Amino acid sequence: MTSHLTHVPAPDGIAPSPQYSHVVWGTGRFVAISGQCALDATGAVVGVGDPVAQARQVFWNLRRCLSAAGAGFADVVKLTYFVTDVAHLPAVRSARDEAFGAAPLPASSAVQVSALVRPELLIEIEAFALVPAVADTSSPGAEPRE
Repeated sequence: MTSHLTHVPAPDGIAPSPQYSHVVWGTGRFVAISGQCALDATGAVVGVGDPVAQARQVFWNLRRCLSAAGAGFADVVKLTYFVTDVAHLPAVRSARDEAFGAAPLPASSAVQVSALVRPELLIEIEAFALVPAVADTSSPGAEPRE
């Protein structure tokens, strides 16, 4: 099966980056994942003061959210990183690489912010994905969704 996404790491005249794809497009159902922080299932902060632990928790939370939509990291077209210090980006990239494995990297943006919703939080990441259209079998005669 061919991918429903097309990744363009370096359009003509744009320097390539090993950290992201410059352009990603595809077809399917659009999925928006709200910004995820390093909170566990009870709402407790994971890894206070530790950007590596927080980044791993954020990607674990993203995985759970994507799964709820029938998606995975291979379906992600865009990530936006919000960090309280750009020095946390290597930890974010490492956790991202662990999460994505061999999947092509999506488009991405990184923004340093003065604070997140709680002072212990260092990283927040939102994601957009495109999931292949599937038939809705919950009701008779349902048409495929996009």
